[in-house]
Amino acid sequence: MLDIILGTLAVIVIFYMIRHLYDLVGLVFMPVNPQNFSTVMQEITSFFMLFEFVIMLVRYIQEGHHIPIRYLILISMTAILRQLLVIHEKGTQTLLLALSILLLAAVLMILSKFGEQFHEKPKK
Repeated sequence: MLDIILGTLAVIVIFYMIRHLYDLVGLVFMPVNPQNFSTVMQEITSFFMLFEFVIMLVRYIQEGHHIPIRYLILISMTAILRQLLVIHEKGTQTLLLALSILLLAAVLMILSKFGEQFHEKPKK
């Protein structure tokens, strides 16, 4: 039952991805000005966020209803980087976003080094 609901959710998200792609194609052929460029960047960001969501749903079903923490950290790093590329008005905000990427990279490194210790099955 859960797979059916998640499959339906994936189809709905794919529908919105197609809609965003259609809007994006229309925006690309408009005259270039700062407002249009900002809108195009936001549409591209929205499209890839929806794409990542579909991939996460598929991965959840493939992994037996479990998403590895490493995968979620990588998605978070990608989302923060995308935010950093689109919105970079204030220096402090840019610095905090960069520090959050660094922190997630450190967590990823710690998990790769010590992660197997937490997943070992107890011996009987």
